[in-house]
Amino acid sequence: MKNKDYLKDIIEIKSIMNKSSRFISLSGLSGILAGIYALIGAFAANYLLTNYQVANSPVGLIPISYLEYFLLGIALLVLTLSVITAFIFSSKKAKKSGENLWDATSKRLLINFAIPLFTGGAFCIILYQYGLIGLIAPATLIFYGLACVNASKYTLGDIRYLGFLNIVIGLVSTQFIGYGLYFWAFGFGILHIIYGIVLYNKYDKI
Repeated sequence: MKNKDYLKDIIEIKSIMNKSSRFISLSGLSGILAGIYALIGAFAANYLLTNYQVANSPVGLIPISYLEYFLLGIALLVLTLSVITAFIFSSKKAKKSGENLWDATSKRLLINFAIPLFTGGAFCIILYQYGLIGLIAPATLIFYGLACVNASKYTLGDIRYLGFLNIVIGLVSTQFIGYGLYFWAFGFGILHIIYGIVLYNKYDKI
């Protein structure tokens, strides 16, 4: 009987330590929605690119001077919606479990996630500067994957596998320049939906 009590105490202590050192309020539903946003964004970007490619005439649908701004706008919209959704669902989950959304652990998570992410963003700007547009999609996947791996020690360990997969997909896509949008849709869209479903079934369902 005492052994069972000791085991129960150890489990409770381990749970308390995990809560104090890891941000565990990530929501699986926000991952699913982020994936859906990415797929919609990829579809819209593909539509614009297709229209431009077939519209190389005086009556073209999308002037090249505007195309890049449209694509950038789509990417920023997907990012903004994903961040807002993650904040809303994580806030609800944290409130439900009686945890603080913004504490020392979540700050460490954000910092460790942001460093590779902003580094990747700066690198993508450099790629654009030198006209290496075909490498931008692979770079976003690789640096996002590095951000997930780097932040995984401060949150649910499952995000590490999402990071590894995005790194691999990004590296593979460097060998298929011109198809970056499809790899981007798979990494940010399909994988996020799968990751969100796994996360929801593992942690969100009561």
